[in-house]
Amino acid sequence: MRTDVAIIGAGPAGMLLGHLLLQAGVQAVVIERRDRAYVEGRVRAGVLEQTTVGLLERLGLDERLRREGLVHHGTNLVHDGRMFRVDMHALTGGASVTVYGQQEVMHDLFEAAEARALPVIFDAEETRLHDVTSASPSVVWRREGIETRLDCDFVVGCDGYHGVSRASLPPDVLRTFERVYPFGWLGILADVPPANHELIYANHERGFALASMRSATRSRYYIQCAADETIAAWPDQRFWDELAHRLGPEAGSAVVRGPSFEKTIAPLRSFVTEPMRHGRLFLAGDAAHIVPPTGAKGLNLAAADVAVLSDALVAFYHDGSESGLTGYSDRALARVWKAERFSWWFTGITHRFPEMDGFARRMQVAELAYIEQSRAAQTALAENYVGLPL
Repeated sequence: MRTDVAIIGAGPAGMLLGHLLLQAGVQAVVIERRDRAYVEGRVRAGVLEQTTVGLLERLGLDERLRREGLVHHGTNLVHDGRMFRVDMHALTGGASVTVYGQQEVMHDLFEAAEARALPVIFDAEETRLHDVTSASPSVVWRREGIETRLDCDFVVGCDGYHGVSRASLPPDVLRTFERVYPFGWLGILADVPPANHELIYANHERGFALASMRSATRSRYYIQCAADETIAAWPDQRFWDELAHRLGPEAGSAVVRGPSFEKTIAPLRSFVTEPMRHGRLFLAGDAAHIVPPTGAKGLNLAAADVAVLSDALVAFYHDGSESGLTGYSDRALARVWKAERFSWWFTGITHRFPEMDGFARRMQVAELAYIEQSRAAQTALAENYVGLPL
């Protein structure tokens, strides 16, 4: 087999890149270790920045998003039981975010791949990359006992933290930076109306809470929990009681309770790989970086990576220019580190850390009180929340 670009991983980064290249007339094949149902069914992010929405619009994949997505012009913060709103739309010159779950994004990407004949190979096992520093790299995998080799000009690793792509970088080339947080997020999905038409981020002395949603009738709620917590320790009644307590009187009283149909615990970490290119191998999305979910940057960073990389690849095939490919890693990392900084900062002012003493707690409260009273502070938060420019 032969193609221009081999894409490893059919998550948001890989599928968006495949569609962007297909639209520009560049051949690409997407290779995925799991089946479609598994990839599409993963519950992940639900808040899309304007740049991500614009990317889906550019690909003609925004019809259902425009119909079913929930546009948010602001977000809410709670401290000491008091809630205040940050008007992102007014503070950023009209920017907004859209609540539309990653599962829905993936469904749209896969449906369009079938309709547009974008090749996606599922259930590819034992994937290996070869000769990525040469002019003729290749990808080999096994499916149903048959080994297949794909020759290409470039390989793009969009296969996540545990994928083969980042592991293919030599140790003397790879630099990694990591911060593991000493807590997790216990999250539930329930078919009940959300507590507010916009998200609520709550800082409470007993820990963080987030009131979110997937639709006007389906709510997504989270509370901070210990890193070694178990789901069995949190029956629905206990979860609802703790959530309402942490959200405070105003927001907590608006919570509609009901049976959860999904309950998960997610660890929090920050992780960055440098560089994001080695020879003709490029990394994008979770293969190169992970952010804590505070601020919902994961999927959006993946989309930003492939927006930059697709332009560089298209320029190479259309004009013979390699400048975009040469500059990809530095350009992508500049935005990645800004998003890491925002997610680290937002996590830091909203969560309870095990080592926090009275002084550190007062600093959190003072920071939130300052944001509440300062237009400049709210503007900085809003600019980062809606997404920095590419």
